[in-house]
Amino acid sequence: MEEDDVVVEENEALKNFLPRGFGKQEKEANIALQFERSKRQGQVKPALEESQNPKDLNEASDQDDDDEDEDDDYDEEDEYPVSHELVLKTHERPITSMTLDPSGSRLITSSTDCTVKFHDFASMTPTTLRAFKSVDPTATKTSASSETHPIHHVEFNPVSPSSILVISAIPQAKILSRDGEPLAESVKGDMYLRDMHNTKGHISEITTGTWHPTNRDLCVTAGTDSTLRIWDCSIRMRQKDVIVHKSRAAGSAGRTRMTAVCWGSSPQGNSSSLIAAALDGSLVMWNGEGPYSRPTAEIRDAHQRDTWTGGLDISSDGRTVVTRGGDDTIKLWDTRKFKSPISSVTHPSTTSQYPTTGIKFSPTSTSIITGSPDGSLYILNPATLKPEHTTPITPSSQLISLLWHPKLNQILTGSANAETHVLYNPTISSRGALDIMSRAPKRRHIDDDPSLTTDTSIALTGDIIAPNGNLNPNRNNNGERRAAPVTGLTASGRSRDPRRPHIPMTTPFAKTNPDERHVRDNIPLSSMRDEDPREALLKYAEKAEKDPMFTNAWRKTQPKTIYADISDWEEEPEKKKVRTG
Repeated sequence: MEEDDVVVEENEALKNFLPRGFGKQEKEANIALQFERSKRQGQVKPALEESQNPKDLNEASDQDDDDEDEDDDYDEEDEYPVSHELVLKTHERPITSMTLDPSGSRLITSSTDCTVKFHDFASMTPTTLRAFKSVDPTATKTSASSETHPIHHVEFNPVSPSSILVISAIPQAKILSRDGEPLAESVKGDMYLRDMHNTKGHISEITTGTWHPTNRDLCVTAGTDSTLRIWDCSIRMRQKDVIVHKSRAAGSAGRTRMTAVCWGSSPQGNSSSLIAAALDGSLVMWNGEGPYSRPTAEIRDAHQRDTWTGGLDISSDGRTVVTRGGDDTIKLWDTRKFKSPISSVTHPSTTSQYPTTGIKFSPTSTSIITGSPDGSLYILNPATLKPEHTTPITPSSQLISLLWHPKLNQILTGSANAETHVLYNPTISSRGALDIMSRAPKRRHIDDDPSLTTDTSIALTGDIIAPNGNLNPNRNNNGERRAAPVTGLTASGRSRDPRRPHIPMTTPFAKTNPDERHVRDNIPLSSMRDEDPREALLKYAEKAEKDPMFTNAWRKTQPKTIYADISDWEEEPEKKKVRTG
C-alpha cells in the first residue's frame, strides 16, 4: 500500500477546538443572519376599515396583477419601521414611560417596579441586551424601612439632554443627570393652605410633567391638587408660576385631578401652547409663555367626566392636538378652532389599569401611533383617525407607552409584561437597534452564565443531609434528581433564589462601626459605661476623705462641711429601694 492511498478523516470537534492562529482572534458577525432572526415574520398587516369585508378583499386581490401585489408588499415593509424588532427585558413590572435623548444613543425606561433603567445602544450586543444602571429616585431610607413609589413619567430635556425629568407618585418632582445622579428636587407644598396660589409646591401626588420645547430651564408638572406648576430648574427648581384649574363639574368643589399635559411650539416662530386634560373631562389651553391667569380656550366636555385622559400630544406644527380618553375614544382638535373635535373614533382604552397609556404623533406628524389592550400597535391616519396599519407587539398584554424617535426613525413600545420592544427597518432606520444587530455577539464567560455559576446563597440555605446517609445534594432519597435552584442576580441586582433571605446593604458607616466585643477588649475603661455613676463616686468617698488629692494643701485648715438641718415644713426624702431581683 502506497502513502498516497492513505486517507485521513477530519475530526470536526478537534478542528474547532484547536486554535487556527496566534494572538487575539476577532469574531466576525453574520449581520445578514442577525437581521433575519430579528425580522418579525408575518407580523405586519394592514388594518381593515369598518366598511370593508374580508371576503370582498380576497375577491379583489385575486383580480390584481402581480406588479400591484409587489408594490403593496413593498409599501407594507418599507413605509413604517415595523419589520424588525429588538426586545429588552430589564424591568420586572409594567413599563409606564420611556425616553430617548435627541441623539438616540441612550434609552431610559420607567416602571411600576419603582426603578428607572439606563440603556446604552453603544454598549449592547445581540447577546447582552441589558441596562447598565438601575436607579430608584424615590427611595427614602429611614430607621424602620425603605419606602419607594412607582414612576409615572421620565423625559429627557429636548434642549439640554444632560438632565432628565422624573415624575413619581409623590408630590415632588426630581431632576436627574444623564447618569442618574440627583440634581434638584421640587418643594412640597403646605396641604393646610386652601389657596393653591400660596403653596410653594404640589400638596398631593404628581401625575405627569414635561419640558418646555425651547427653554432648557423650564418644565411643568401636573398634579392631583388641580394645579399646573412651572419650575425654573436653573435655580434648583424654584416655582415660577402656578396655574389653578377651577373645575366646573358639580360636586367637585372647584378641584379636579390633572391627568395629562403637553407643551408644544410652532416652528414658524409663534408662541408655544400649553394644553392640559383633567379628570372632569375638560381640555384647557393656555399661552405657553404666559400670562396664565386665564386660559385662551377651554372645552368642558372634551371627554366623558370621571374618565382618565392619559394620552395627549401636539403635532410638530403646533396646530393639531390628539387626545385619547378613558371613554374609549380618540379625538383630534384644531388649536385655531378649539371648540369641537375635527374627528372622533372609537378605540378601546387601557386606562382602567394603566392610566399613563399614551398616544403620539410621528416626527413629521403624518401618522399617529397608539396601543390597544390586546397588545397591538395602531398606526392611524391623522386626518381621519382610521388605522392604516396594525401589528401585534405583545399579544395578551396591554401596550402602555410609545415613542417614535425622529433621528433613529424607530418606534419603541412598553407593555404590561415588562418588555420594551424596539421596532425598526434596516432600510429606512438608522443607528440604535441597527448598531446592536451589526455587532458580533459577545462571547459569554462561564461566570456570566447564571445556570453554571455557584451562588453563595445555596450554602446558606442548603439542603440538610438526611440521617439515612444521602450525601448527594442533587438527588433526593429516592434517587430522583432535584430541580436546579434558581441562581444568579437579576438586572436590578437582586438574587434570583427565592429561598435567600434579604440581606441589608452594608453602608460605608457600618463597615467602620466597631462591635461590642471590640469596644470591651480594646478600649480602656469601656466597662464604666454600664456602671451607676453615683455608686462609682461613692466607692471612692472614704479614700478621698483619708487621702485627698486636690485639697491636701488645706488638709489641716479645711473647715468641716456642715449640712443644713431639715426644716419643719420639709419632709425627709425617701431612700431609693434597692432592686433584689
